[in-house]
Amino acid sequence: MDVKIKTALISVSDKSGLEKIVRSLKDHGVKIISTGGTAKAIAEMGVDVMDVSTLTNFPEMMDGRVKTLHPNVHGGLLAKRDDKDHVQSQTEHGIEDIDLIIVNLYPFEETINTQENEEICIENIDIGGPAMLRSAAKNHKFVTVVTDASDYDELIDEMNQNHGSTTLEFRKQLAAKTFSTTAYYDSLISNWFHRNTNEQVKNFSTAGSLSSALRYGENPHQSASLYKSPIQHSGIPYATLLQGKELSYNNINDADAALQLIKEFDEAIPTVAIIKHANPCGVASGASLCDAYTKAYSCDTTSAFGGIVALNQTIDKESATEIIKIFTEVIIAPGVTDEAKEIFKTKNNLRVLILSSLHEKNNSQNYKSIEGGILLQSNDNEETSKSDLKVVTQKKPSEDQIEDMLFAFKVCKHVKSNAIIYVKNKKTIGIGAGQMSRVDSAKIASQKNSEMEEIEENSLKDSVVASDAFFPFPDGLLVTISSGATAVIQPGGSVKDNEVIEAADKAGISMVFTGIRHFRH
Repeated sequence: MDVKIKTALISVSDKSGLEKIVRSLKDHGVKIISTGGTAKAIAEMGVDVMDVSTLTNFPEMMDGRVKTLHPNVHGGLLAKRDDKDHVQSQTEHGIEDIDLIIVNLYPFEETINTQENEEICIENIDIGGPAMLRSAAKNHKFVTVVTDASDYDELIDEMNQNHGSTTLEFRKQLAAKTFSTTAYYDSLISNWFHRNTNEQVKNFSTAGSLSSALRYGENPHQSASLYKSPIQHSGIPYATLLQGKELSYNNINDADAALQLIKEFDEAIPTVAIIKHANPCGVASGASLCDAYTKAYSCDTTSAFGGIVALNQTIDKESATEIIKIFTEVIIAPGVTDEAKEIFKTKNNLRVLILSSLHEKNNSQNYKSIEGGILLQSNDNEETSKSDLKVVTQKKPSEDQIEDMLFAFKVCKHVKSNAIIYVKNKKTIGIGAGQMSRVDSAKIASQKNSEMEEIEENSLKDSVVASDAFFPFPDGLLVTISSGATAVIQPGGSVKDNEVIEAADKAGISMVFTGIRHFRH
């Protein structure tokens, strides 16, 4: 069913494209009603405009908080024109039809990202705008609703093609977009109010704006999109793509895993993490960024091929030269020198991401969808320091072992459970990830190391081991000891802790408990 547009109400904060749509409506003989600054802007175009206060017979008041919340507005938007009772009510109360509204909302998102004054932020919460949008969208059978300036051209084309009318299909399409807009807006407000708390809310919602439509998801038969958080302006969605094609779903997922891991390390100490399929295959700190990269790469030169490399300092010429020796999918760093940029340009398919906020802590909540619901939790931002360690064995760890254990525990936190990590001299030398049995993870970590045993510094002899959760039995610990580990860091907390400690004492190694578990599923 086509509906002729005779009367339009326009109230916009974003006035881009306003003159174009106003002149088009004028050409179709549409009566225009408007509010405040929008009415003034339209009048300055030389176009006749009725102030909303004339329609409502009521002045704007309370600094503009009350102007469109009136039966003459919402009656004109909500009336079902094929319902005799509705039409009779309109006649009795002198309520005219409103066929089109063009409304965009107070710039709450922009305000909270530029203002610390809470009162100013609250004043930029729109009330009348969302109310009108919802009324019009609900009654899209008769009313056309536009909330995005990017839809002006389509509205103009629609009216030109239909002699000043719009089709039901078009109105339904805009109504769907409108409800997405108001839902986003309300979610943004809700998340802002809860920004400094971890309290459980009865009804969870999140807000995201489309950043890009991805070619496909994890697999070619899956569709996917990337959305940006409007509140936390950090992370991969906010990185600058220096070169290379757009990132895929898997690239983004792996890049985020690399980012979260590299955040663990002090930016003053050159550190590099290499990620493959969301798990690290090599992490190291070194005397220089290039040194850290070569040490991380040597942990598993096979898996590093086609991986994601995250570096915690500005990439220099030497590091860039080393990195491009093998195929790498994505590089993430806080900066790149001009010399390094030229080196990377020789690899057209290499994606280079610059993230100036790389070292910012991630305070957002973590959630994942499951069938029928959403799992929500705070991020695992728990840090372990030397003072948190409890030595539980007769043998005490050396200072060097403690440094390596803390390094290993940071890495362990970002390896899929069950996780076992061998480290020596702030360099991973064996990583066992994602096994159903902790014993198998310990064996796999040792096996991965054996593939690199020709590299002398990769020897497991006198290494330290980190476990993301307690050893439920001594068997997993014994595998690490037989592989050459002489110090172990683990949460503790098993009912068989005493047996595990006894096995460590019998082997003459040192072991510390952290009291903190780092499961990652």
